[in-house]
Amino acid sequence: MSLPDTIKNILHEGIAIPAHPLALTAERDFDEAIQRRLTRYYLASGAGGIAVAVHSTQFEIREPQVNLLEKVLYTAADEVEKSGKEQFVKVAGICGPTDQAVSEARLAKRYGYHLGLLSMGGLNTLTEEALIERAKAVAEIVPVFGFYLQPAVGGRILSFEFWRKFAAIPNVQAIKIAAFNRYQTLDVVRAVCSSERADEIALYTGNDDNIIADLLTTYQFNINGRLVQKDFRGGLLGHWAVWTHKAARLLDAIKAYKSGDQAGLGDWLTKNIQVTDMNAAIFDPVNRFHGCIPGIHEVLRRQGLLKGTWCLNPNEVLSPGQADEITRVTRAYPDLVDDDFVTTFLQQDRG
Repeated sequence: MSLPDTIKNILHEGIAIPAHPLALTAERDFDEAIQRRLTRYYLASGAGGIAVAVHSTQFEIREPQVNLLEKVLYTAADEVEKSGKEQFVKVAGICGPTDQAVSEARLAKRYGYHLGLLSMGGLNTLTEEALIERAKAVAEIVPVFGFYLQPAVGGRILSFEFWRKFAAIPNVQAIKIAAFNRYQTLDVVRAVCSSERADEIALYTGNDDNIIADLLTTYQFNINGRLVQKDFRGGLLGHWAVWTHKAARLLDAIKAYKSGDQAGLGDWLTKNIQVTDMNAAIFDPVNRFHGCIPGIHEVLRRQGLLKGTWCLNPNEVLSPGQADEITRVTRAYPDLVDDDFVTTFLQQDRG
């Protein structure tokens, strides 16, 4: 399966891709009506795509007793199809050992997903070479969106050489860098720039602690006497699952800034810290990200997009003081909050 040129062009132009949460009832059953409404919110918000069956959708959907992976993939894809937005980029999360990853890639292909976000999480026993062979197997089925996941939430450190080999895989079309570490981020960007496929791979930030700075930065490397430049085209972010309308407008403003005279950089760097402060309230790094998914849910609950903060894992709840932190940042940075947009959306949404 190859990536259509229209979708590839959209990826390289740069879009906001929110990581889709999972809507549940108080009994922790799948709430399909609310899930569909949430997808419609992302469609209406100005986002350029969605990522489904990823961390924000809860990895427990893959457990046999839950068995929601296919359901959530179908539900989101069906809502996108109903919208008529053929150029809305659909990304499916892909996890697990090679057999599982290949099976999930086939499922993504069945429901018309354009790319598979290939996580390396939970595979610490595999060598880097084995991970490359796994990526090749998935790339034979669906275009690959690589994913550097930070160690604090189940990822692992991967070498520059790994990413150089990864970039050489013909059907790797994009890479999300969520290392939460500038050194490791640099490894991936330099590896892509060192590849003969540098111009074919779109880089997306997943560094929720550094979103705006990532999007503003142009990387330059001397590769065998030739200056190669690369930048982040957009973001695939759990943070952008909330306040998505403002996130999409923020990305548009950054793209306009980079194409203009680039005056006012200091203002953008200040804004970067404001976004990071908001992210800290949602993602709960002070408690090793324990409240990350409930934090996303809490914002959506307050806006009326979700009914509650319930997760499949009953122990996954807001951390003490996290709700107060969310209140603080929403009051501190009202220009980054899309409550008015959501209110209008909910009034107009007919399902």
